[in-house]
Amino acid sequence: MQYELIKRSLGRYSKRSLFLRKTLFALLDLLLLRTWHVKKALNNLSRNLPEDAAVLDAGSGFGQYTWRMSRKNRRWNIKAVDLNEEHVNDCNNFFSETGRSGNVTFITKDLTSLNDINSFNLILSVDVMEHIPEDEKVFRAFFRSLKNDGYLLISTPSDKGGSDVHNEGDISFIDEHVRNGYSKEEITGKLSSAGFRKTDVKYTYGVPGHISWIFSMKYPVKLLNLSRLFFIVLPFYYLIIFPFCIILNIMDLHFIHKAGTGLLVTAQK
Repeated sequence: MQYELIKRSLGRYSKRSLFLRKTLFALLDLLLLRTWHVKKALNNLSRNLPEDAAVLDAGSGFGQYTWRMSRKNRRWNIKAVDLNEEHVNDCNNFFSETGRSGNVTFITKDLTSLNDINSFNLILSVDVMEHIPEDEKVFRAFFRSLKNDGYLLISTPSDKGGSDVHNEGDISFIDEHVRNGYSKEEITGKLSSAGFRKTDVKYTYGVPGHISWIFSMKYPVKLLNLSRLFFIVLPFYYLIIFPFCIILNIMDLHFIHKAGTGLLVTAQK
């Protein structure tokens, strides 16, 4: 399933104006359950960070999370890196036009070649590690890049149905993933080998979150892969299912899940 092509289409459309870009970010914040979990974790971690914290958005994409963090604390100095040069140039232009470029910089870089040493109080990586074959190399780079007592926050699929893979032989829902998901033990072990301590791994997208994802993401993406004409139908579709998905997202955010298709990982140097 070509999920990345859908993202590119949305990204290109949102470039037409600052209003459309901000609207897209606001809609993603409401619709994507992972954003709810990341926002909650960022709120908790921010209490332990200095007012002028140095932050790395590792794999920044459209810049959604950089935008959120720059609005959360205007004194944070945020460096955002992404492999996609088009995304980086677009984000630099957007942040410049919104007057937020003073403490935010986007650069093109492969995370495996990250060479910042003891530079950041916080590294955020959302929906990135499932795309990188050399994940252990990136984890070591993250560890080197953090200051002492710095935090790493990761959101990624789990092996309990992440990428919509539930049984051996299933095909990933997203073609661009190089792994279907991590187990708690695997990602904890890899982070420990990289040097991290105090690693906390929680399941996200439990039963309510997974149902919400099916209706809010899986079915729409399947339809859009059939034809882009379904973009016309989507607003009406979401008007019907959105309240239902919001309730499920709230439940997922506040429940403790014994299993889930996502992982939220916090580790400290």
